[in-house]
Amino acid sequence: MILNEDTIRGLLHLDELIGVMAGALADLSAGKVEQPVRVIVPVTEYQGFFGVMPAYGPALGAKLVTFYPNNHGMDTHHAIIVLFKPETGEPLVTMDGRLITEMRTAAVSAVATNLLARRQASVLAILGTGVQARSHLQALRRIRQFDETRVWSPRHARAFADDFGVHAAVSAEEAVRGADVVVVATAATTPVLRGAWLSPGTHINAVGAVRPNWRELDDDVLHASRIFVESRAAALHESGDVIAASEISAEIGEVVAGTQPGRRSDQEITLFKSVGVAVEDIAAADLVYRNALRAQTS
Repeated sequence: MILNEDTIRGLLHLDELIGVMAGALADLSAGKVEQPVRVIVPVTEYQGFFGVMPAYGPALGAKLVTFYPNNHGMDTHHAIIVLFKPETGEPLVTMDGRLITEMRTAAVSAVATNLLARRQASVLAILGTGVQARSHLQALRRIRQFDETRVWSPRHARAFADDFGVHAAVSAEEAVRGADVVVVATAATTPVLRGAWLSPGTHINAVGAVRPNWRELDDDVLHASRIFVESRAAALHESGDVIAASEISAEIGEVVAGTQPGRRSDQEITLFKSVGVAVEDIAAADLVYRNALRAQTS
């Protein structure tokens, strides 16, 4: 079976995906998943990266992904996911992985936000206007009712605001001050979020800067926050922000399972730093595959 992005779009739905991501992360933290740290091959001549991400847990497979942050007029991420039959090793399905990467990243942030953001959270701030900004807006609206949403980026905030009916802030600081939930979804390699802008009780989802020498959060953010990650091993290997902080409160899968606490007070600042891990892609691809089989027999 070969599935292209248009087909996947009809088979993958955020509400279902959010639940699947919660289960996959709980399995990862419980030691039920075999998942090595992502292998990254620099494509230095073209300022790109090629990643290999295998996992065996809810299913068996791997994602091959490229990240070219300087791409213009096309996506920065491209990917293929292949699933195999665990019992025999036979290949089952090959599918485009770009949309899955986009949607699973936002779905995982929705899991974290549901666990860590205050119940009364009503103001959302998004730094960035790319595909992750769009997918996070869609996913987070499924788990919280926001009275106000603000967006900022250096170039496209007004167009994004017009498309999605949100407020275009004139600066990152204006977007963040007073926000209850903040999403950092930029291609930044130096900090774009400052701790001085945060209010007590803020929850942050930070999904960029996935190289050891890249940062998207300043030291004040890290010092003020309790930090949650998908995988300690992955975050300490790949995230410049987590390496700088050198302290992790818990994996989000531990909070899903109830073995570690989430938010402890309305004043606490919480940070979910995501690097994206293979089990998310494999679990999402397995969901797509099962929905495709179901569609064939209906």
